[in-house]
Amino acid sequence: MSGHSKWHNIQAKKGKADAARGKAFTKLGRELLIAVKEGGPDPAGNSKLKSVIAKCKAANMPNDTINNAIKKASTSNENYEEITYEGYGPCGVAVIVEAATDNKNRTAADVRHVFDKAGGNLGTTGCVSYMFNKKGIIVIEKASTKIDEEELMMIAIDAGAEDFSSDEEIYEITTDPSDFTSVREKLEETGLEFLEAEIQMVPTTTVALDESGAEKMERLIERLEELDDVANIYHNWEE
Repeated sequence: MSGHSKWHNIQAKKGKADAARGKAFTKLGRELLIAVKEGGPDPAGNSKLKSVIAKCKAANMPNDTINNAIKKASTSNENYEEITYEGYGPCGVAVIVEAATDNKNRTAADVRHVFDKAGGNLGTTGCVSYMFNKKGIIVIEKASTKIDEEELMMIAIDAGAEDFSSDEEIYEITTDPSDFTSVREKLEETGLEFLEAEIQMVPTTTVALDESGAEKMERLIERLEELDDVANIYHNWEE
């Protein structure tokens, strides 16, 4: 996902069936496992785990499920490696795929197959990442908060946010990655709930597609999301 198309993707996610939600929880469970393996089970001393927990809550994962996943990760012998793939989708759209895998060869083959089938191609490390900036993204549904826009903007900016924007249905707050946790925690203190809260790759420029190109990009994204090992997908398609 990319910042300009956030709400479109959130609506699609919210409308998915329970089976899709279960698959999303499984992927988030992997992210929790990786974070625990890297920095321990205490979020107070593990900023990566803190961020993944926020992402889980934004995806409506129950607290019991989160806590159980953390406990399981503490004693698990499973090991997953985080890998990033870069490539081009239809019509030259830049695509970044983040995966968590226990078998690099399998995942690379699966991702490459999806790109090839969609008329794109998998590239080398760095081939498109220069077109993105890493940013903390927090999305809040307007209907879920009684705080007015100006007050919310001041809270976010005072906490260290870089940017604040809104449309008819959502507020979107952008931070530097180093300030993401402190901004998110300050907003949490006000009782706000998030539609999305994570560090993402945000494109610096976007590509517009015609109807045919858009259909091909949608198929590419859908097929990548179906892969169990794929955690996040970013692109510069202007939907």
